[in-house]
Amino acid sequence: MPNPKRRHSQQRSAKRRTHYKAEEVTLSKDTTTGEMHVRHRAHVSEGKLYYKGKVVSEKAPLKA
Repeated sequence: MPNPKRRHSQQRSAKRRTHYKAEEVTLSKDTTTGEMHVRHRAHVSEGKLYYKGKVVSEKAPLKA
């Protein structure tokens, strides 16, 4: 397997890592329950699993 002949500098590594940014999650208000939740994700409200304002499952999934 090919290996680098010389060591990469810390500056070179830092330049590469400048594009890795933490992004804010986008929150939406559910139309049926009125709860705030992460967009494009199912969420639990009152023991029911909701997605796009509709009940997907009557029982909430168990967390491991």
